[in-house]
Amino acid sequence: MSAAAGRVVAGRYELSTLIGQGGMGQVWTAYDKRLDRRVAVKLLRPDKVAGHEADELRRRFVRECRVTAQVDHPGLVTVHDAGSEGEELFLVMQFVDGADLGDHLAEHDPYPWQWAVAVAAQLCAVLSAVHAVPIVHRDLKPRNVMVKQDGTVTVLDLGVASVMDADTTRLTHTGTPIGSPAYMAPEQAMGGAVGPYTDLYALGVLMHELLSGDVPFSGSTALGVLHRHLYEPPVPVRRLRPEVPEALEALVLRLLAKDPQHRPDSAQEVYEHLALLLPSRGTPTGAPLDPTRPFLRPHAPWPDRARTPAPRPAPAAPPAPTAEKADVAAAVDEVKRLLGEGRITQAVDILGSILPVAAEQHGEHSPVVRTLRRQYAATLLDDGQYRRALPELRRLADERAAEAGQADPQSLRHRYEAAQCLEQLGDPAAALAEYRALLPYYENRYVAAGDPQQAHDVRRRIGHLLLALGDRPAAHDTLVRLLHDVERVQGPGHPLAADIRRTLQWLGQVRG
Repeated sequence: MSAAAGRVVAGRYELSTLIGQGGMGQVWTAYDKRLDRRVAVKLLRPDKVAGHEADELRRRFVRECRVTAQVDHPGLVTVHDAGSEGEELFLVMQFVDGADLGDHLAEHDPYPWQWAVAVAAQLCAVLSAVHAVPIVHRDLKPRNVMVKQDGTVTVLDLGVASVMDADTTRLTHTGTPIGSPAYMAPEQAMGGAVGPYTDLYALGVLMHELLSGDVPFSGSTALGVLHRHLYEPPVPVRRLRPEVPEALEALVLRLLAKDPQHRPDSAQEVYEHLALLLPSRGTPTGAPLDPTRPFLRPHAPWPDRARTPAPRPAPAAPPAPTAEKADVAAAVDEVKRLLGEGRITQAVDILGSILPVAAEQHGEHSPVVRTLRRQYAATLLDDGQYRRALPELRRLADERAAEAGQADPQSLRHRYEAAQCLEQLGDPAAALAEYRALLPYYENRYVAAGDPQQAHDVRRRIGHLLLALGDRPAAHDTLVRLLHDVERVQGPGHPLAADIRRTLQWLGQVRG
């Protein structure tokens, strides 16, 4: 990493003090020379990983920076800028003045249970907004949470944490999970599909640590820790801190359920339980870094801020088109230009606005409108707007199937993408059902066309979703059969075979 104090990034951000470092990146305090303010700058070197993984890392970094910048919540660190310089990617964020939650806990031991409730409630407000995008944080832990001087809590590394440290659900060549084992949900440790329920488990670990002074599961090795996550019940916190309310202990135990379906349904539900334990309004002590202060004297009356925000509505249909607005071809050219420049959000808005005009000019079922709708759905998917993409994909799949049959490749592709949306929206049971319904069609196509790739991918996703749902025996059987077929058809050296073997090796170690 070539960064050093005094270096100016992007002609604007002067690096000052190194405050964090990992295998592929660094975090610095810096000064924004243009606006004369302190900022935090994160630098990433994709070339530290090999080949296509570097390109994938760049793509994910750019996408997650863009999505993060779209989430507007006072409990989330603000993204100011992002880009690349030479071999490095950079992300410029708000500088948060305060203490990270790990240091805050160490300096206030034992931690008042009222403080734990206040911190968790603020985290629920952030997670509720984040999950509505939807984004899964994947690495919620005390080092990624800051307590500011006024007692408000700010979450760091939204989505970018997994880019900096490699995907926390990936397994290394030794079969060991990468990430933070102490806070890792069972489904994440096993390489299964993650969702909002994964962040809720991490929240349960964090709350247990705040209330008891230690994480619920620890050990000398990552494997030992993850084995305990999967098979050992957590010690109820009232055995360690009898003054903790019974309702709070019960909530922590629900959050730490091994099966995601036994955890609370949402961060909003957790907040509603915590709200009953929050301090009533009154006069704060005046001491800095008191996380109950925002509830004692809120600085803004936002009664619904903790609730899950509604999905962003599709752009309203424009007024009666003028000759200028009605130029569908020009709009399509503009969308192509914007997509070429990576300006996906703006392209989505133009496509949403031009669709009613195109339908009026050419007919709802015309080839022009069909093409535009496919592009709209694909762009929503690429922009991470899964909640808006899902109904568009389902409509496209149903219409195509009505015309060309259920086995039509285009209809199947739209259904496959809809299942991906369900995964991202944190509905593993519905995603699993959709993939299982699709699998016979892909297996029949494989027999006819001799291309096993799609069928194998669907089977892999089924295995990972079974892991996410806590059905490890079924996941094991699914992945063993898949490994046999991949090795038989594509050879033991195929990357998918190696990936499945690592998952099975880890699954076998944990089961043993």
